[in-house]
Amino acid sequence: MVDERLTGFGRDGLHFGVTDDGPLDGIPVLLLHGFPTDRTSWRPVARLLAAAGLRTFAPDQRGYSPGARPRGVAPYRLEHLVADVVALADAVEAATGHHRVHVVGHDWGGAVAWLLAAHHADRVASLTVLSTPHPAALSRALRDGWDQRRRSWYMAAVQVPWLPEQLLARRLTSVLTDTGLPLDDARRYAAHLGRPRDLSGPLGWYRATRSSTLGAHRVTVPTTYVWGSRDFALGRRAASLTAEHVTGPYELVEVDAGHWLPETRAEESAAAVVARVAAAD
Repeated sequence: MVDERLTGFGRDGLHFGVTDDGPLDGIPVLLLHGFPTDRTSWRPVARLLAAAGLRTFAPDQRGYSPGARPRGVAPYRLEHLVADVVALADAVEAATGHHRVHVVGHDWGGAVAWLLAAHHADRVASLTVLSTPHPAALSRALRDGWDQRRRSWYMAAVQVPWLPEQLLARRLTSVLTDTGLPLDDARRYAAHLGRPRDLSGPLGWYRATRSSTLGAHRVTVPTTYVWGSRDFALGRRAASLTAEHVTGPYELVEVDAGHWLPETRAEESAAAVVARVAAAD
């Protein structure tokens, strides 16, 4: 075990920045951000988790870290995104001695967290996902009716090359505030992804989904799913179906909130993580 902070990790020639917070001897918790945010989205939650004695590791993921922005679409397939988090778990094990970690994800980070738990249950002590339903539940909701299809229109729109980067780079702050994100947070994320070329990697997550080969299997680890009933992107049908894709201990926590739970509902989010970690340990 190394008695120092983890500031980054590497995989396949890429380097990912990490924010390591909380007591050095705390139980390790990985915090995976979504689109188009970054590791700073977890600051309010990480402070609360540190106060509860947990040690958190929040990376800037593939496409977001300056040292991990490969070109093209193929590098953003789901199998690569999950393998990145396994590499982070390896780095955390070297730093803390813990082979299994607690995993928390929001938005796209939640999708990666579901798949990590499904394919690497031996590395995941517990799972807490904010906003994002199990991928198979989301697929079923898209097939079942128009509500989720209406909410997910943007997923098809960003498949167009080049143009989404141009449009989002100009309007990212307003797009985010229009969906309920606080202005200060929206400005910070827009500054991080303020040029079209900076958005290519994050949008690659959407574009690579169809060519990904990682199956959305059932999850066996203890799991909590926190869903905002006013989420603009993810509806009730997928939230309800998620329970059918978890065979381990499971809890759905519904909150009266929108999509941006780490920024706007930090206390409820942190409480769900602390309760899940305590129950799993």
